[in-house]
Amino acid sequence: MWTSRPVRTVANWVVTSNDNGRSAFFIIDKRNARLFVFNERGRLQGAAPVLLGLARGDDSAPGIGERPLAQIRPNERTTPAGRFVAERGRNAQGEAIVWVDYADAISLHRVRTLSPKEHRLERLRTPTPADNRISYGCINVPVAFYNRVVEQAWTSGGVVVYVLPEVKPLDQVFPRQPSFLNAAGLLRRVG
Repeated sequence: MWTSRPVRTVANWVVTSNDNGRSAFFIIDKRNARLFVFNERGRLQGAAPVLLGLARGDDSAPGIGERPLAQIRPNERTTPAGRFVAERGRNAQGEAIVWVDYADAISLHRVRTLSPKEHRLERLRTPTPADNRISYGCINVPVAFYNRVVEQAWTSGGVVVYVLPEVKPLDQVFPRQPSFLNAAGLLRRVG
């Protein structure tokens, strides 16, 4: 299964440092608009295309989680980069979601097709990530993948989510690692 070098680098670092503890972990590659789901031992369980925040960037706007959607400007619709301890939850409609960053109202959930003009399902099926930027910052996942792979990841007890940056360098977003250069040398260990 195809993964980018940053995904392999972070996955190897997570496994070798045990940064995920005993939890499954997700890596979201924003540049390629893909989600990779690993079990607690670092075995790849599956990958899928995702929809992401409309705007490029690695930080959430201050206070964005407390604002109604109508007050969020297009340039503030980012999917923040970083390490997040996920929590299972429900959205306002009672649907199961994964809270990635509760304070900033960023979740990972099944793709919703409330506005047909957004063509969210079609965007997930295109071969390039060029049109996968549409959300307010949440990560939209194909329904079947969510039901089969994302839900199964919770059997280990928890999930840690690593959202890779698209603007900042990896070591600026994940400063706790001893060296991404060392982890990059272990590229074949994950999988």
